Amino acid sequence: MLKYDPDTQGPLEGVRVVDLSRLVAGNMLTAYLADFGADVIKVERAEGGDDLRRWNEAGQPIYWKVYGRNKRSMVLDFKSAEGLARLKKLVRHAQILVENFVPGGLEKMGLIPAELLEDNPALVIVRISGWGQTGPYSHKPGFGTLVEAMSGFAYLNGFPDRPPVLPPLAMADMIAGVYGAAGVLTALRVAERHGRGQVIDLSLFEPIFSFIASEAAKTQLTGVATLRAGNQSTHTAPRNVYQCGDGGFVALSGSMQSMAMRILDTIGRPELKEDPRFATNEGRVANREELDRIIAAFIGARTTRENLDLFEAAGVTVGPVCSMADLLDHPYTNGRAAIVRLEDADMGSLPMHNIVPRLTGSPGGFRRPAPALGEHTAEINAELDRLP
Repeated sequence: MLKYDPDTQGPLEGVRVVDLSRLVAGNMLTAYLADFGADVIKVERAEGGDDLRRWNEAGQPIYWKVYGRNKRSMVLDFKSAEGLARLKKLVRHAQILVENFVPGGLEKMGLIPAELLEDNPALVIVRISGWGQTGPYSHKPGFGTLVEAMSGFAYLNGFPDRPPVLPPLAMADMIAGVYGAAGVLTALRVAERHGRGQVIDLSLFEPIFSFIASEAAKTQLTGVATLRAGNQSTHTAPRNVYQCGDGGFVALSGSMQSMAMRILDTIGRPELKEDPRFATNEGRVANREELDRIIAAFIGARTTRENLDLFEAAGVTVGPVCSMADLLDHPYTNGRAAIVRLEDADMGSLPMHNIVPRLTGSPGGFRRPAPALGEHTAEINAELDRLP
């Protein structure tokens, strides 16, 4: 079990982030920055703080514990004149400000970006919203669920004979958070080189749309929107999840021509390599249902372990379908240290993701657990009092 080390330093040491956001996208963005040493100050209201604190499982705020790590919490009533003045001072001495109010909300609070940049010319302001700061939907609240539906992702996700399927997690928010971190580091480089800050307009819609953007060109070319295909791919075959004889599942992908040919050899059907239905990727996609039946029959006649051993020996890209229960003590996650266990006052130890990505020369680290609401208010106020 790892212990938090408050003396750990990262490459973003000295970068102060004021985080006014709530829930997932902003917390994902600032978690990345905090992991690499930035001083992320969560400015929260006394009445409950960030809503992510209330996403509980078995009575534990595990989402906050994971994505609130390495941050500090300050309670501040920024609706009051005194609180707003305090917040403005904090922003004046920060490098980054993150917010996710409905567009215009920051201005209503009295935090006008142009004025903030006047006081702090190198400030990077990240504005997260569902649909962006401009455009016909800018006035609408935007939750990830609506974005996952409208972006085209849900339409592609699921099986053709069933309704579209939403992801089982806040995926649009998570993707936006990672994009946002990249945008912040880009803007921070400009600010450090030229002393010029800027506003980052980060919608939830555009990042997840970028993941399926090739569909726009495909739809224009064919005149038809791609329909859900379950676990199959609409552009390569074979690709699917197959049930083994013992009830387990394996995932198989033959996206490369050479791999597809190797799969046909491995299942004992080399003659299919000359069959025009399966000899090319285009043919395999057109006849993927029949190809799937052939592969499914082969895999279904063997146990999970037998399939994995057989395909691995043949150099075929097949892997097990794992649950999180499988991964908590899996040879890969243990050997790679992809999951780390941090000390936790409530749970003893708390499994979570390791620092991502891994930098050999300037790695991130674990400095502090996710803070209690307002845990660092006095500490941060004392720091502010020492500043001009």
